[in-house]
Amino acid sequence: MTKPSLPDLLHAAVTAVGGTERPGQVAMAEAVARAVDENSHLLVQAGTGTGKSLGYLVPALAHGERVVVATATLALQRQLVERDLPRTVEALHPQLRRRPEFAMLKGRSNYLCLHRLHEGVPQDEEEGLFDPFEQATPTSKLGKDLLRLRDWADETETGDRDALTPGVSDRAWGQVSVSSRECLGASKCAYGAECFAEAARERAKLADVVVTNHALLAIDAIEGAPILPQHEVLIIDEAHELVSRVTGVATGELTPGQVNRAVRRAAKLVDEKAADQLQTASETFERLMELALPGRLEEIPEELGYCLMALRDAARTVITALGSTRDKSVQDEDAVRKQALASVENVHAVAERIANGSEYDVVWYERHDRFGASLRVAPLSVSGLLREKLFEDRSVVLTSATLKLGGDFNGVGASLGLAPEGTEAEDAPPWKGLDVGSPFDYGKQGILYVAKHLAQPGREGNRQDMLDELTELVEAAGGRTLGLFSSMRGAQAAAEELRGRLDMPVLLQGEDTLGELIRAFSEDARTCLFGTLSLWQGVDVPGPNCQLVVMDRVPFPRPDDPLMSARQKAVEEAGGNGFMAVAATHAALLMAQGAGRLVRATGDRGVVAVLDPRVERARYGSFLRKSMPDFWYTTDRNQVRRSLAAIDAAAKAAEK
Repeated sequence: MTKPSLPDLLHAAVTAVGGTERPGQVAMAEAVARAVDENSHLLVQAGTGTGKSLGYLVPALAHGERVVVATATLALQRQLVERDLPRTVEALHPQLRRRPEFAMLKGRSNYLCLHRLHEGVPQDEEEGLFDPFEQATPTSKLGKDLLRLRDWADETETGDRDALTPGVSDRAWGQVSVSSRECLGASKCAYGAECFAEAARERAKLADVVVTNHALLAIDAIEGAPILPQHEVLIIDEAHELVSRVTGVATGELTPGQVNRAVRRAAKLVDEKAADQLQTASETFERLMELALPGRLEEIPEELGYCLMALRDAARTVITALGSTRDKSVQDEDAVRKQALASVENVHAVAERIANGSEYDVVWYERHDRFGASLRVAPLSVSGLLREKLFEDRSVVLTSATLKLGGDFNGVGASLGLAPEGTEAEDAPPWKGLDVGSPFDYGKQGILYVAKHLAQPGREGNRQDMLDELTELVEAAGGRTLGLFSSMRGAQAAAEELRGRLDMPVLLQGEDTLGELIRAFSEDARTCLFGTLSLWQGVDVPGPNCQLVVMDRVPFPRPDDPLMSARQKAVEEAGGNGFMAVAATHAALLMAQGAGRLVRATGDRGVVAVLDPRVERARYGSFLRKSMPDFWYTTDRNQVRRSLAAIDAAAKAAEK
């Protein structure tokens, strides 16, 4: 039987999902097929509207080997498992003569734990010895959530938190889920045979395509205990998020509350001497943290070093004791012991890591108004880890709408541990970069406007000229504005100001759920939505209700961000340009993603306005502009007002 051609397979899949074939999608599918066949690596930038999911799914399914697809957002995971994969598998079945299986796999804490549900949560002494199900009154929010979770447990097939609609609070979910460290293990658990997390793993072992998230991929790579099944192809979608997700997984934290919790959990299971040793170390740590000032610790202060070694040694003593004592008076001892062990092991691991003082780690204090002080440690870079763990045993395809920053892929490549494209060296995995473009005509559909006449934004202070400019732009656009700000304080100040100046609704991130805010924004043309630059991740509003995207300033990392400033310094000490490699690249990625909110469909028109003159005046400005979609560029404020007014008039005429 002749092997079906890739164009035929792609055509069948695109037809099945009701889409339209795009030249960029075809080019992407061919490049992915080539990379998979040659066991090589590919970075592919595919703009909004390319149909990149099918661009990698079709060649991956055609190849026939097991594929893992890792995404950053829940929305894309759902789209793949609930829409794209079922339709694609059905469409390809007649030509492939097989029906590939697919499954979703997440971390254990995303699944309902039947043991926790039925046996209750092991409680800390200080919190009272009660069953949360009994304690929470049926009329309270927690009580209602827990009762609903009990009912849902009888009807759910997956136990996946994300399948519960509407969702429940983190506090409620914490009563019915466990981390991998707290899990008793299927063989020791009375509910092991019915376990939702174990069932998900079994489905993944049998699947041809496993859809997971960046965090689980990172845990699988870093911790060395395989969670994902063996696979020959790894596809990382939303790849611009990978480095920050891996950094998050590799970051350790110690807080007084967390150490106290470990003490309380272990105290009833070990002898008095071991418990007292950990208690004393915990009290010393708490006293030190009361005096902690936010910022990086380039060297560990002597007193903190001694305290961490005392914590490490006390935790090790407790871990040993936990393994050898049994106390039949403790109800459901195995679960209590496992929870205590998980808490103490975490304290031991982080204390030991910081006390050892690796040159490859960054250590700093953080202070929150609500949560108090914390001691944190993160890797200076995850590039070496990614190069070693991701690119050695399989073909890797990384894709996103924003991988090409400043005109090439090398910046993102370096953050992933890859040498510049085309480098031939023994320890440099070979890779190719491909930009398949976008189906949109950015030069005709959008304008990039930089307000070069404004004063350069300072670190503090009221930017009255920026607020005046913003007001005029929003007025010209007739609302229809997505405002992306570099800080929540900036978003709040702008929302307050414009609510006083303009007679149109201004929604603010945090005043309602993101889903509700986006729904309200998309339904009313006169409405504006303001938030931080993180807001872009959830906003997909094609059509005339989002015709102006405003960024208040270049979103460089804060100068006092310990991790970013340490990374910048490390690049400079190695002879590189730390500012361009870290700060400018970080800003370019956010601005590219933010600007991508404007044009979401072929009929969209509008303006991206950057109210920071540095994008025009500074030397790095051209790097930032090259990282954004190729809109028509201007610094003429009158031209932009006329264009916005014309776009608004056209939208109103179309609505009538």
